[in-house]
Amino acid sequence: MGEYAMSCLGRERVMSHFSEKYGTRLALIRLNYAVEMRYGVLVDLAQKVHAGEPIDVSTGMANVVWQGYANEVTLRALLHAQAPPFTLNLTGPELISVRQAATDLGRVMGKEPSFVGEEANTALLSNAARCHRLFGYPELAPAELIELTARWVADGGPLLGKPTKFERRDGRF
Repeated sequence: MGEYAMSCLGRERVMSHFSEKYGTRLALIRLNYAVEMRYGVLVDLAQKVHAGEPIDVSTGMANVVWQGYANEVTLRALLHAQAPPFTLNLTGPELISVRQAATDLGRVMGKEPSFVGEEANTALLSNAARCHRLFGYPELAPAELIELTARWVADGGPLLGKPTKFERRDGRF
């Protein structure tokens, strides 16, 4: 839903068309959501917890994956490129509860998060089982990412200042 989603679909359709027409080998990577200490869903949540801002839990679940793993898999996926395209969902193996992640971030930072809204029955989530079967599991588990992110944000580490807007449910980013 929304312009961003339609632009992604359009990009895939155009690339797939020319892959099939000309036999160009291609790997389509569907990534959500890469995180690192300066950017990502966990940084978005950690900033709100640290600032004492309420966290909207309407989007109650999210996928996250360490950016280093995402980079590695993207490069290794080139070896699987084919025509028609090889398609791969790239994310972590676990679903992350937004409420639990914020609570865990708060525990590490010594802050109590506040919440608004209620978890909806739906969220944009990906099944990356094929990815993990081919390339193994990410080196950093969500619990480690949460702890590292909480410490980084609490210590005033530099941030990219680009919110993911993962919690948006109307497709407008």
